[in-house]
Formats: sequence, C-alpha cells, structure tokens
Amino acid sequence: MTLDTNAIIAFLGGEEAIVELFSNWKQRGVPLFLPTVVEAEVLSFQKWTQAEQRNTELFLEEHFVSIPFERAIARIAAGLRRISNIELPDAAIAASALYTHSPLVTRNVKDFRKVTGLTIVEI
Repeated sequence: MTLDTNAIIAFLGGEEAIVELFSNWKQRGVPLFLPTVVEAEVLSFQKWTQAEQRNTELFLEEHFVSIPFERAIARIAAGLRRISNIELPDAAIAASALYTHSPLVTRNVKDFRKVTGLTIVEI
C-alpha cells in the first residue's frame, strides 16, 4: 500500500478505524510505502515541538518503507502531470504507487481518479 499524506495524518491523529486498518496490514505483512513527498508534507507541520517532530520522524522511519522521489518516479510523475494536469505532489504520490505496483490509500479520491491504472483504496 502506498500512503497519501491524509492517511498518515489520520493515523497520527489516532483515528481508531485508520489505526486498526494500518495495524491489520502490518500484522499481515503488507508493505506500507511512504513516498518521500508525503514524508515532507507530514513533517512540515509547524506547530510541533522539537520532540514531537523527532518522534514523528522516528515513527515514520520505523514503520514505513521510504520511496524516494528518484528519476524513474519523477518521469512517471511528469507524464501524469502532462496527461492528468494534477499538482506535482499528487503526481509524485501517484507515481510512487504506480512504480511500486501498489494501491494508493487516500481520502483525496477526487484528484487521483484522473490517473489511469492507479488502484485507489478510499479510507
């Protein structure tokens, strides 16, 4: 599963259904992919203390497989932007899901529906 920013925020916010869903996936050994653009968006929250920031960084490192925004993913994202006209962060996230051949877990279905070949898990 490739996780969108809103899925991580829901998890960090302690939404019971999301925490349960993620825990179930982890127990079953489902890989949870975290695009680096999602990590950047999550870690840009301005109201965290330094300790909260560091704890969140450690949590992300320990529980998710980081998917860097490398050249192959950047090229997929560029193609998605040309075809679908979606914003760069969303294109990068969708490209990461396509690259890893995994469904995208999101609440932002509207923007991702335009992406051909993308499987979406709405939470």
